[in-house]
Amino acid sequence: MPFRYFIKQLILPPGVLLLLLLAAWWLRRSWPRTSLLCFIAGLGGLWLMSLPVVVEFAARQLERVPPLAPQQWQALAGQADAIVVLGAGRERGDPAWGGADQPTGVALERMRYAAQLAKASGLPLLTSGGLHYGTPPSEARLMADSLQRDFDVPVRWLEEQSRTTWENAQMSAALLLPQGVKRVVVVTQAWHMPRAVWSFEQAGFDVVAAPVGYLGHAYARPFGGWMPESRAMWQSGQLLNEAVGLLGYRLFY
Repeated sequence: MPFRYFIKQLILPPGVLLLLLLAAWWLRRSWPRTSLLCFIAGLGGLWLMSLPVVVEFAARQLERVPPLAPQQWQALAGQADAIVVLGAGRERGDPAWGGADQPTGVALERMRYAAQLAKASGLPLLTSGGLHYGTPPSEARLMADSLQRDFDVPVRWLEEQSRTTWENAQMSAALLLPQGVKRVVVVTQAWHMPRAVWSFEQAGFDVVAAPVGYLGHAYARPFGGWMPESRAMWQSGQLLNEAVGLLGYRLFY
C-alpha cells in the first residue's frame, strides 16, 4: 500500500507538475528548450489547478447525476431497501477528541446527508470503508459510531474491509445481497457518484444515487473565480483523481 500511494502521488498532480519543474531546473543548461517546456507545463498546470473557475468547469464534467429533491426523501422507502454511505478517510488522533480518530469533513458531509435520508425514509444504513493502512478502527466503524452519537441514527451493517470504490461495492454486495437487499441508495460526493453507481451496478445492485457536495456551480468567489486559491488546488486534485479512476475502472473491471 505505501508503494502504491507513493507512485500515485508522483503520477498525479501536483506531484507530476512538481517533477516537471524539477526537470526544468535540471535541464536548464543542457536542454534549454526542453527545460522551458517543462517549466511552462509545470507552472501552468499548478496555476490552472489553483483556479476555482477551473474546478467548477471540471466538476461539471463529472457531476452528471442530479441531486435528490427533499420532497423525494420520504419516497425512498418504496424505491430502495437500504442506504449505503461510502467512506471518505479519517483524521488521525484528533486531540480535541481525546486523541481518537474522527471521520473527515467529506465523510461528515456524507453522513449528515445519509442521516437525513434515513430519518425521512426509515431505511436502514450500511457504512462502507476499511482500515487506514491496516490500522483500526475502520472507516465504517468511525462513521457508524458518529452517526449514532452525533445524528442519533443507528447503523445496521458495517462493511469494514474495502479500500477502493470497487471493493466498497463488491463487499457491500457480499453482506446485503444474501439478505435480499438489492436496491440501495448510495450516498457519496457528486463528483464521485458516476464511479460509485457504476461499481454498485456491476456488483448486482439497483442503485438510487444520492449525491452531495457539488463543486460544479459558482460559489460567488471574488474576481469570478480567476484568483488562485489553496482550496481549489485540493479540489482539482480530487477531481483529476476521480476522472482517472473512472477511466481505469471502465478499462480494467
